[in-house]
Amino acid sequence: MPTPRPHPDRRPVPLATILTIFAIALVLAAIWAWSRVLLLAFAAILLAIALRGGARVMHNRLGLPFRPGVLITAAGSAGLVALLFVYTGPAISKQFNQLLDSLPDAWKQVSDWMDNSSIGSFVEQQLGGEGGDQGQAAGGSLSSAFQYLRGTITTMFGTAANIVLLITMAIFLALDAGTYRDGFLRLVPIGYRDRARDIMDETGTALARWMGGQALDMLIVALLTGAGLWLLGVPLALVLGVIAGITNVIPVIGPFMSGVPAVLFAMTQGVDKAIYVTILFVVIQQIEGNILMPMIQKYAAHLPPVLTVIAIVAFGSIFGLSGIILATPLLLVAIILVQRIYVEDILGDRDRERG
Repeated sequence: MPTPRPHPDRRPVPLATILTIFAIALVLAAIWAWSRVLLLAFAAILLAIALRGGARVMHNRLGLPFRPGVLITAAGSAGLVALLFVYTGPAISKQFNQLLDSLPDAWKQVSDWMDNSSIGSFVEQQLGGEGGDQGQAAGGSLSSAFQYLRGTITTMFGTAANIVLLITMAIFLALDAGTYRDGFLRLVPIGYRDRARDIMDETGTALARWMGGQALDMLIVALLTGAGLWLLGVPLALVLGVIAGITNVIPVIGPFMSGVPAVLFAMTQGVDKAIYVTILFVVIQQIEGNILMPMIQKYAAHLPPVLTVIAIVAFGSIFGLSGIILATPLLLVAIILVQRIYVEDILGDRDRERG
């Protein structure tokens, strides 16, 4: 049987190509293995940008040097957080215990409302089964859920080490950003360093503008939520407003995370109050999504909604809550890198992209 001859046009794969593919695979494997460390480092970079932003304001208005400005910004932020916990911690603990104690009565009010309203009767018919038995089961499951929530809050103190590490890294990055920036650029080929420097500057500016827009959005949402809850007479309206502002940085699920405790606190005062609070959160989110964000996005970065949702799902499934929180800025960085490095530099579509 004759031996098949090799195709004359088939050439062996160059060794350089094999090594390049192997190096890329090795880098991707290292990124995956150190993904959580890199995620923590990215969060530290974001915090460092915020600290330098505060230091820049003091430098421009007061003439204060950057290093003292960074330290003052960090100390002032830590002081505000500490004061918030000192003055609201006991009240939150007291209200939380009252909430747990009032859950049976709150569920009874829900059951009575469902029995005496046409909407409640319709819901019971759709769910099927006896309302009383479901009430007892739901009441037990609700109590278990809050017991689990209490345990979850307790375990959150285990993340203190990561928070301290994050703050420490951010302060060092903010104090000497130029050194770390130049050190990274030395890893880039000499002929591409100027281009890499421009891309880094553009990325930093985009992240700073995104954080500025998010900070303004969070502030407005916190004020609207706190004022609305205060007018409705909900306990801890100020604290719940702050929570609403903070969680608003998380797209899609952030409003739900802040709305659930507010509705639960309102439920201690009656089902009607809980319904009013739900309506309040829906109205605020409509204002934020249809009025505030379009105005803010004119100054800050605009991200495609579909890509944002995909990024949240992808990073959330891999990294959990931290991935959800950082999904939007990571997407912003990825878009800039793809546009500048792949589209403009590799594909050569620079004129069309910028035009």
